Amino acid sequence: MTREEKNQVILNLKGQLEANPNFYLTDMSSMTVEATNSLRRLFHEQGIRIHVVKNSLLKKAMERAEGRDFQELIPTLKGSTAILYTESGTMPAKVIKSFRKKNPKPLVKAAFVEECAYIGDQLDALASIKSKNDLIADLIALLQSPAKNVVGALQSGGNKLSGIVKTLSERPE
Repeated sequence: MTREEKNQVILNLKGQLEANPNFYLTDMSSMTVEATNSLRRLFHEQGIRIHVVKNSLLKKAMERAEGRDFQELIPTLKGSTAILYTESGTMPAKVIKSFRKKNPKPLVKAAFVEECAYIGDQLDALASIKSKNDLIADLIALLQSPAKNVVGALQSGGNKLSGIVKTLSERPE
């Protein structure tokens, strides 16, 4: 590979890192062709893009990336590395977790999800992360709950109160 080709690959990787909010670094080495193809199919069905990368080029792309700090991930760039790009921060972990019930690999080296770096094979933690939108929805639901209770109590109390007033007004004196 010429120097110009390497620079082009680095620029492409840099662009992908900056454009994708979530990505995983995995080790898929020593997997059979059948298992690899099966896993790639599962990833494709879930909208996860996979790309095998050279560690030295990925390291340079991470160092050049703007707007994010990937320094914590650089020490994990050893051995074979495949990068998974995804919109959902939890979907790759869920796919890998279900796939590993029958296969020992792939291993998760690191992940960058919702602006946080996760180092090591933390599938359970990664699979249970809530997205930013899910957390906002939960917060709104919590904030609306007391108001809904008050409105509900006032509405039901109003019906009771009007029933009592009506009964009292109809009662002979």
